[in-house]
Amino acid sequence: MLSDELFAVLERELFKGPVAHGRPDQTWTLSRIRTLIGRRFHKSCTVQGVAALLKRHGWSRRVPARRAIERDEDVVAGWVKGTRHQAEGPWRRSTPGSPPRTRPASR
Repeated sequence: MLSDELFAVLERELFKGPVAHGRPDQTWTLSRIRTLIGRRFHKSCTVQGVAALLKRHGWSRRVPARRAIERDEDVVAGWVKGTRHQAEGPWRRSTPGSPPRTRPASR
C-alpha cells in the first residue's frame, strides 16, 4: 500500500497528533488514519489494510485499562508506536516439587 518512504512521512504526521489534523481529541483511530492516508497520499485503503500496515511497522493498539469514567482521556491514544502489551506473569511462581494449587496441604 505505502512504500517505506511514504510510511516514514505518515509516521511523522501521526507523531504530530490528531489535533494537528483537525481532530477534537488525542485518539488515533483506524478510520482517522485511513482518512489521513487518503488526504495526504491520495490513496484509498480499507480499515483492515491500515491495521495491517501499522502492525507491520511496529505500531500496536493501546487499550485503556480503566473504564471511561476512571481514566484520563489525555493519556489514551488509540494507536502507538513500539508499545507491545505483555501478558501478565503467573500469579504464583512454580518451583520443582511444589504442589498444585488444588491439592490440599500435606499433613
